Amino acid sequence: MPRPKKLVWDFETALAHLRDADGALSSAALGALTGATKQNLVAFARTWSDLPAERRRAAAQEMVELAERNFELDYNLLFRHLLNDEDARVRMHGIEGLWEDEDPTLVKPLIAFLRSDPAAPVRAAAADALGRFVLLAEYGRLPDASAQLIREALLATTRSTAEDLVVRCCAVESLAYWSHEIVRDVITAAYADDASEMRASAVAAMGRSADTYWRKIAAAELDSPDAQMRFEAARTAGELENRQVTRRLIELLDDSDRQVQGAAITALGQLGGKQAKEALMLAAQSDDEALAPLAEEALQELDFISNSELLLLDVDPAAEAEADAALDDDEDWEEESDA
Repeated sequence: MPRPKKLVWDFETALAHLRDADGALSSAALGALTGATKQNLVAFARTWSDLPAERRRAAAQEMVELAERNFELDYNLLFRHLLNDEDARVRMHGIEGLWEDEDPTLVKPLIAFLRSDPAAPVRAAAADALGRFVLLAEYGRLPDASAQLIREALLATTRSTAEDLVVRCCAVESLAYWSHEIVRDVITAAYADDASEMRASAVAAMGRSADTYWRKIAAAELDSPDAQMRFEAARTAGELENRQVTRRLIELLDDSDRQVQGAAITALGQLGGKQAKEALMLAAQSDDEALAPLAEEALQELDFISNSELLLLDVDPAAEAEADAALDDDEDWEEESDA
């Protein structure tokens, strides 16, 4: 019996698939929408406007997820079109899909979304997206005028008592990339907030700031009873290169929360050192189908950064033993962290 022919998707057949609102979305079909030209966009817009809201939402979300899994897929032109959608979730996915787009012309639209979109999830997505432009400004890759507009918009959002919590949290995290002394005040205020979500965002912001001033506070939160806080604290430990908490991060590989475990693995890969590498090797050889691949990725990243395990040579045995002893003594550890 001859095998059925495998369907080969092109842009037009993918659009026809989208119009079949009763059929399940095909990743292969959506993959064929990559690299859209301006002419393709006209056809896409015509099809898109006729789709039910649920179909648009599902397709937009799937496109974002596909682009995250496969960097070769390019939906940027289509995602920009989604920014004008009447449905808030579609607009949100449009913003999320542009996460790699560093075009300065996006700055003003994103600020407009942050300031005036009626849906909090869209405003939050805009606040989050503006973070990469704050970072670009720090690298001198954004015009000063645009950088100033972003900072003012995010700062105003962090201070707005009328704004939704999720939006303010995203604004705090994005503003943290700004290397200005006022950022310490913003993070301090966020960490003192009554809402646990804001305090967790404050710890996330500590890591993004790359300011070692926050090492001690973030390290203490590795013992938080709140899983979200432990997750953010683990990520921040890696971002701040706090090797003093290596042992605690290794313990978090057995945390009850899977996301915390994953964050600890990533942090250990960033920190390096003999203990971290040994723990990652054990995790990579385990039967845990979720954590083993993460540990393998962390080891590969570690090897790449260390250039054939150079990180294993950066601390002599005596110094490493002294560091381990410091971890057992809270007072010594606190003094060394403050330094």
